Parts: sequence; C-alpha cells; structure tokens
Amino acid sequence: MPELKAFYTQNLIEAGCDEAGRGCLAGPVFAAAVILSKTFNNNLLDDSKKLSEKNRYYLRDIIQNEAVSWAVASVDNFEIDKINILNASISAMHLAIKKLQIIPEFLIIDGNRFKKFEDINHQTIIKGDGKFFSIAAASVLAKTYRDDFMLEIHQKYPQYNWLKNKGYPTLEHRIAVQNFGQTEYHRKSFMKNHFQTKIEF
Repeated sequence: MPELKAFYTQNLIEAGCDEAGRGCLAGPVFAAAVILSKTFNNNLLDDSKKLSEKNRYYLRDIIQNEAVSWAVASVDNFEIDKINILNASISAMHLAIKKLQIIPEFLIIDGNRFKKFEDINHQTIIKGDGKFFSIAAASVLAKTYRDDFMLEIHQKYPQYNWLKNKGYPTLEHRIAVQNFGQTEYHRKSFMKNHFQTKIEF
C-alpha cells in the first residue's frame, strides 16, 4: 500500500475534506473536515472505500482522538433535490469546515470541484483520499457517520435493506423502490436516472 502524505503545504494549518453518499438514491450526503498534525502517521489509514467496515470504525476512534480538530456535517435529500448533488456535497464540506474549532489556513479537497470557502485558499486533488492523511481521515469520518445514519433509518424502513446497501442504487434497492415506492429519505431528482419505466411516487 502506498504511503500517504502528511500534508500538502509546509507551514500552513491545513484541513482535508471529503464527502460520502454522493451516488446514493436515499439519505443525506455527509462531509467531514479534519486537521491533523504534520507528524501524524498511520499505516492502516487509507481511502475509506478501500477499508473494511471494521477498520473504518477502528480508525474513526483514532482520528477523533488524535486530530487537532475534526467536524462532520450533512445536507439532507430535500436540499439535494433543490440544489443538486454537487452543490450539496460542497455545501456539506463548507458546513464541516465552519464547525472546526481551529480555523484552517489552507484546504485540500478530494475530487476536482469545489467553491471557495470564505477567504481560505484550497487545492482540489483527484483521488486525494488515497494520497493525503487528512483527506483519508475525512473520508473515514464522512463514511462512518453516514453509515450510522442509514442504519438508524433502516429500522424504520427495513424493506429497502439500507443496513446493507446504505442507500446506494443496488438492484435490491431499486426493486424495493419499484415494489414499495419512495420514502421521505429518497432523492426524487435521482429517480429518473435509475428507472427506465415511470414510477409513481
């Protein structure tokens, strides 16, 4: 496994940001912002998609205990439908940055799209969650907190099996939508892209 880098800038307080749940049919998009020390190191930490669920939760505790500052925020499906998923993802990252107890001087963002937050300079980094510790840490926090949310609402709507699919458009999830319709957690703006036949909701 390639070793992740501790920082992008040498002398600035730097926060890494990432989101989770962008491609889901249901639930909010979550984002996290994490400031780590320049000397932080962890051989297990990586892009959350490459980690087992057990390791993600194990690392969450480490990140929360060792981070200089961290924060998690979300934007719900109603707002996603209003402003689209890209804007909602960026909005969630802005909300997470705003919640940090230490103001960062520079931001590194997973992906290639971002809107400037206040007067803080930033750098977008494609696949940054596999390149920098702080972005990887943000990906772990965003993913685990979103999973917690989906597990909670699974109790209300077990027929969609969000316990397993976490709201992503698996075949099982799409069949459940066809059979049972849409819940208040589904993203209406996503439905037309995943269903060939018209479904009444």
